[in-house]
Amino acid sequence: MLKQHLQLKLGQKLAPQQIQLMKLIQLHTLEFEEELERELEENPALEIAKEDSKEDDYSSLEDAYQDEGTESIETDFDVNEYIYDDEPSYKTASSNYSPDDEEFDNESLLTEGQSLYDYLTEQIHLVNINEEDLKIAEYLIGNLDTDGYLRREIKSIVDDLAFSQGIYTTKERVEDILENYVQKLDPSGVGARGLQECLLLQIEKKVSSDKAVSLAANILRHQFEALTNKHYNKIIQKYDIEEEDLKDALDEISKLSPKVGGNFDTQTITINQEIIPDFVIQVKDGQVIPMLNSKNAPTLRVSEEYKDILTTYSHDKNSSEHKQAALFIKQKLDAAKWYIDAINQRQNTLLQTITAIVKFQKDYFITGDEKSLKPMILKDVADITGFDISTISRVVKSKYADTPNGIVYLKDLFSDSLTNDDGEEVSTKEIKTHLQEVISKENKRKPLTDDALVVILKEQGYNIARRTIAKYREQLNIPVARLRKEL
Repeated sequence: MLKQHLQLKLGQKLAPQQIQLMKLIQLHTLEFEEELERELEENPALEIAKEDSKEDDYSSLEDAYQDEGTESIETDFDVNEYIYDDEPSYKTASSNYSPDDEEFDNESLLTEGQSLYDYLTEQIHLVNINEEDLKIAEYLIGNLDTDGYLRREIKSIVDDLAFSQGIYTTKERVEDILENYVQKLDPSGVGARGLQECLLLQIEKKVSSDKAVSLAANILRHQFEALTNKHYNKIIQKYDIEEEDLKDALDEISKLSPKVGGNFDTQTITINQEIIPDFVIQVKDGQVIPMLNSKNAPTLRVSEEYKDILTTYSHDKNSSEHKQAALFIKQKLDAAKWYIDAINQRQNTLLQTITAIVKFQKDYFITGDEKSLKPMILKDVADITGFDISTISRVVKSKYADTPNGIVYLKDLFSDSLTNDDGEEVSTKEIKTHLQEVISKENKRKPLTDDALVVILKEQGYNIARRTIAKYREQLNIPVARLRKEL
């Protein structure tokens, strides 16, 4: 039996304009330039003001589409045929989602390049090989990963060839084609099934008469595990050689590439890594002055031409077509006004945030010494600015500042805090800097263990557990002591 009942529910939903503003805030300078250019193309009522132009008062437009003492233009008719696809994206946005769910859009930063697959395919077609073997070789090339390795099992490839290519072959035949054709292609090491094989393929193409090269090949072939674990004494005893001989062999191994496909663009694209600072920070007479990059602060205005057109159409109350045209123009003018307000809000949010960060980290910007960084989290900046923590997160996301000491990634200025022996709060970044300095000065023949690092940092006033040292070391991409050992 069906029953009816009433239910009250409270909820919050962001308006499309608010969502668009959040998206604008998190854009870095290059993305913002592209977004602004796109908006200028989509909305002809929006334009960039000349330097001598004054800011337009949009409130004066009320008279353009509504006369005093008269009814406003009616909206009970369809204007779809006048809108087409010219409507700004935020007019049709209906979903509310986190910016963290978005993928970074690099579409405009992509350029053509040759892939590893194309490069190898061109070579294999120049080899004297029968047609079926050529198809197997091409299939093998197509299964290589971005680093040039063949990670799949040969048995799986044999099955795939039978099912998808109609080629019935054996594991031995596929291995023979891999080793005698694919692995002979340039670059050396391509088609390897692991790091050891990759390095061996490269070293074997060098002059074997050279003593260091010959020893390096021998070590890679028979003492690879000892090499990876840096058990150098074991290798020296095994081959009854001098330490200098091992150094020469290791020098030859260090010239080999573990990722031979790294120089190729497997997606036929390359990404431009150019960084355009979003903020400029100057230091004058002990004062730190934060500014926006001028590209983040364009001067926009509503088109005078569109205002005049709206005034012309709005005076004709009898023509349905003119009413529709007037409503369409009004929508564009409203969109332009909102977009200008959104840009102003974006500029204000960015400037207030960087001002708060500069206030918090003044000593760092003056000295440029990372040890001067104070512990700072998003909440600290949010408390100063009055913005929500999520807004601060969007501001610092993928943003950079041009400082007297170089380009700084804003997120690098944030860190947690620990208390030293004097009871003072210090930044974890400061501790990591000390840790990096200690490791850089250690005796590489006898690297410091994590336990030894704990003792040294404790002497410097940082009472940190061994597991914390290990965590910081991993975050700094510093290997364990055994792997830092050098001859």
